[in-house]
Amino acid sequence: MIGLPLGTQIWLAAGHTDMRKGFIGLANLVQSTLDRDPTSGHVFVFRGRSGNRIKVLWWDGQGLCLFYKFLDEGRFVWPGAQNGQVQLTQAELSMLLEGIDWRITKRTVKRQLLL
Repeated sequence: MIGLPLGTQIWLAAGHTDMRKGFIGLANLVQSTLDRDPTSGHVFVFRGRSGNRIKVLWWDGQGLCLFYKFLDEGRFVWPGAQNGQVQLTQAELSMLLEGIDWRITKRTVKRQLLL
């Protein structure tokens, strides 16, 4: 995955998406369903009905980028809601793209604030 600029928000579209949609169709979904601007520089992630395909839409400042991934085995972990959106961290997105369950991660060490 391409390194994202600091402060980039990652939005996962709950439910399933028609994977035949391309740049324009997904950008329209971002506007109508997620109520967000597809040219904001944020990342929008969509999953197909079968659960083994995802598309990631991102505006890099010059144009829309579309990343498509198909898992040979298994499914991408997705929220149970049929509609809505979930915000992810970049670490959670990385786990999602690797087929790891990003919902059950926890730190092994408590963070301490150093003064």
